[in-house]
Amino acid sequence: MLKCLKTRTIWGYFFVYFFIAFLIVVIDQLTKWTIVDKMAVGESIPVIENFFYITSHRNRGAAWGILQNQMALFYLITIAAAAFMVYYLYKNRKGSRWLNLGLSFMLGGALGNFIDRLFRKEVVDFFDFRIFSYHYPIFNVADSALVTGVFILIFYMFAEEWKGKKERQHGNL
Repeated sequence: MLKCLKTRTIWGYFFVYFFIAFLIVVIDQLTKWTIVDKMAVGESIPVIENFFYITSHRNRGAAWGILQNQMALFYLITIAAAAFMVYYLYKNRKGSRWLNLGLSFMLGGALGNFIDRLFRKEVVDFFDFRIFSYHYPIFNVADSALVTGVFILIFYMFAEEWKGKKERQHGNL
């Protein structure tokens, strides 16, 4: 895998970033399968009392339960987003590793939840945080990967902007 990064071949880049997305999907689906197999819906196991629980939960909507039962919309959005991410990974195959890493995390997360919606008609969630009096919406590995990918992209955009400003400043001297 490291040789692929060094040679910068098209297939090497694809392999690395698609492998990351694939690993995210596998981890996501294995954890969800374990929750479905071992826990009843609504069952909760304290990991850190009054803070973190593993809770078997189902969601037929998107983040925070919005757009409940809009599966056709979710299918279309996910297919379009995944196609865009695959295209951009190809287009940027020799470009920024941070951009590609962010896209691979987002692709893995999107596909993980897509598989749930396609086969279960709902998304399995289980990470349950209760911070003081706030009960954070329950989420899963795919959701975590999506958010991580977005943060990586934000970091990349700020870094590029900072780099551009620095280059403009040095160019004006």
